[in-house]
Amino acid sequence: QVQLVESGGGSVQAGGSLRLSCYIIGYAHTTSCMGWFRQAPGKEREGVAVIDLDDTPTYAYSVKDRFTIFKDDAKNTMYPEMNSLKPEDTSIYYCAADLGRYCYVAYLSSLSAQKPPDSGYWGQGTQVTVSS
Repeated sequence: QVQLVESGGGSVQAGGSLRLSCYIIGYAHTTSCMGWFRQAPGKEREGVAVIDLDDTPTYAYSVKDRFTIFKDDAKNTMYPEMNSLKPEDTSIYYCAADLGRYCYVAYLSSLSAQKPPDSGYWGQGTQVTVSS
C-alpha cells in the first residue's frame, strides 16, 4: 500500500514563504513522476509543479520563478519551496506520485496546458492561505 502525507500548510501574509512536505510511505519509486497540484473553492484542480526521474522540474506559468520543487529520495520526501506568495495561491495543495508519462508530456507541452492526471497515488491535501 502506498500512502502520501502532506504537511507544512498554513496561513501567511502576501510575500511570505512556505515549504510543504510530502512523505511517501511504501513507494518503490519504480516510476518516478510526481508533483504538486492545487484546487481552490469552485475551481478545477490544476498542476503546480512536477518533477521526473531525472529531477527535471516543470512549473505552471503562474508559479514559475517563485516555487521550487525538489525531492530527497533518502527521506522519501518531496517538497515545494514557495516564495513570494500571492493571495491567488490560496488553495488546498495535493501531492501525487507515480504519474507515468505525465511529467514528460507536461515538459513538452507545458504544465498549464495539461489536465491533472486521474491515476497515481494522491495525498489528502494541505491548506495554504495567503492573505493580502
